[in-house]
Amino acid sequence: MRPIAALALAGLRATPRAGPLPILLAGTLAWPAEAAAQQPARVVVTPAEIELEVDGTRRLAVRAFDAEGDPISGLQPLWFAPGEVAKVDQDGVVTAVRPGNGIVAAVVAGVAGIATVHVAQLPPEELIVESGVEVLLGTGWTLRVMGRTRFDEIVEADATYESGSPEVASVDATGRVVGHREGTAVVTARSGPASAEVRVRVLPNPAVAYHIDPVASEVRTGDVVRLRIHAEDAVDAEVAGISPRWSLGQAGAQIETEAAEGVFVAEAPGSYVVTALIGPEITRSVVVRVEPRAHEARLITVGRGPARTHRSGDTWVFEGVDGRDYAYIGTFYHDWMKVWDVTDPSNPVLTDSVQVDARRINDVKIHPNNRLAIITREGASTRRNGIVLLDLSDPAHPSILSEYTETVTGGVHNVWIYGEAELAYLCHNGTSELHIVDISDPSRPREVGRWGLEKPFKTLHDVIVQDGYAYLSYWDDGVITLDVGAGSHGGTPTEPVFVSQYKYPIGHTHTAWRHGRYLFVGDEIYPSDWDPDVMGPIEARGYVHVLDLTEMESPVEVARYEVPEAGAHNLWVDERDRLYVGYYQAGLRVVDVSGELRGDLYRQGREIAALRLIDEKTTVPNWPMTWGAQLFKGNVFSSDLHSGLWITRLVEGELVP
Repeated sequence: MRPIAALALAGLRATPRAGPLPILLAGTLAWPAEAAAQQPARVVVTPAEIELEVDGTRRLAVRAFDAEGDPISGLQPLWFAPGEVAKVDQDGVVTAVRPGNGIVAAVVAGVAGIATVHVAQLPPEELIVESGVEVLLGTGWTLRVMGRTRFDEIVEADATYESGSPEVASVDATGRVVGHREGTAVVTARSGPASAEVRVRVLPNPAVAYHIDPVASEVRTGDVVRLRIHAEDAVDAEVAGISPRWSLGQAGAQIETEAAEGVFVAEAPGSYVVTALIGPEITRSVVVRVEPRAHEARLITVGRGPARTHRSGDTWVFEGVDGRDYAYIGTFYHDWMKVWDVTDPSNPVLTDSVQVDARRINDVKIHPNNRLAIITREGASTRRNGIVLLDLSDPAHPSILSEYTETVTGGVHNVWIYGEAELAYLCHNGTSELHIVDISDPSRPREVGRWGLEKPFKTLHDVIVQDGYAYLSYWDDGVITLDVGAGSHGGTPTEPVFVSQYKYPIGHTHTAWRHGRYLFVGDEIYPSDWDPDVMGPIEARGYVHVLDLTEMESPVEVARYEVPEAGAHNLWVDERDRLYVGYYQAGLRVVDVSGELRGDLYRQGREIAALRLIDEKTTVPNWPMTWGAQLFKGNVFSSDLHSGLWITRLVEGELVP
């Protein structure tokens, strides 16, 4: 979940404990005297949602109400606009600064009301086009045109096209160039005030035959099929330079043109006619027959570590130095970490708890040597949060070894232990930067490095290190990849080097997991009216984005896994290409992520099994809020916000009634 001290739409509520914004302002702004006498229960900003162009303005209004719903007059709001999307003056006039989605808050006596601001994308000031194109006579080529805005952002360009010599090479409204006569033509692309020219050469075409590669006889929904045209000349030699446009004649599948290939994937079984448009008078077609993607698997419950009086945080499972298995689990708005002996996963035994000064222990991590644990702290009464290091000499009864608060007093939401380097990477709520702490002497931890985005408003939520790369889930700034020892960009564990950034327009980058060529990125969206002090059902949203990291510097989103009407949380992928997702109110989900991935994995039937972790005797009866999954010795360990520890197992094979 989002750090409690972060600026987020999900955290601002119209209650006296309104979350992040009042916490940040406390001690720095004085409320009017009348506000202390009339404490509002609710603050409403109108309109609640506005759309602006860059540099556009709109005045907002604010009203405050008491606990009975009666309006309170005479209170002066304090206006605040976190982030870079918009700014607001103390008269409530919002000015759009740059494209994106943001919020504006009016704070009255510590209670915040919010409005959402959507700022439209700018048209490009510059077009980026290919430097030169060669087209074989009678065939076509689709121009690739992107735009660059005044903020140096690369965006899709809605361009129009015109050929200076249509008798040589014509161009249609989609940028498809066709060669009609040998020679050269200049094609102009225009988008708003921006324009660019492409020099097109039409060359002789020696091809006399065209055919599509044969398709595998067994294709299932979700299988990616790459189609390619082969052209041959009069002596059967292959002719290069053919770039067809691929299309489908029916719904239920998709095909994308990628360079010269057609990338096909189906969501529904059936027979699909795929056509390659090579030129105005040259087409070839193939039928792709798709079978259902059948799975014979189910999730079964093995054991429980119930929590009925409080909410639970994250968990980590490990084998202790005594040879027994343990699950440590944090708590949400409580001050202890629970210790479960799960050697017999069907009968977990609560052996102890560790109490610290905190309102939330969000994360628990275990050193690879299984002798050291780190738990995170938020909401300490002393306002010195940081981390607590635990001695696991007796894992059933861990003891506090030390704590580190010096540079991370603002609270730590998540942590990753980089065991090879004896480092802990901390996501600090206060700076929203990655603090690197040396734990080689765990009794005396010390900060030895730091990395963060160079911008005033940001939120670092999570970090994971795999194969020398650190993946930082940076909320509205997307996922950041750093070289922390991979050797590709000169980074070291204490001096990270930036590799890439990928962000999407809607949703909050919450967590990430690398598996093979793909990075699975979960985004989290909490309802704007959610109140963490009121136990009740939570309608979370967000899904799993699948990024292709074949080129580390240029991540490309190629697929998604989205369970309707629910929200994704933490992830884990095993060596058998099984993605495990704690999908909040949709429970624990298991997805087949083998092979190449494209399109909507849920609709393709790649989901193998699902289990809603429901318990009647919990903080919120029959409403799961599953955090994630960790695979350990054949079982899946999950914590649920409302019901505690769950131990399940994926059973694959023939289902027996």
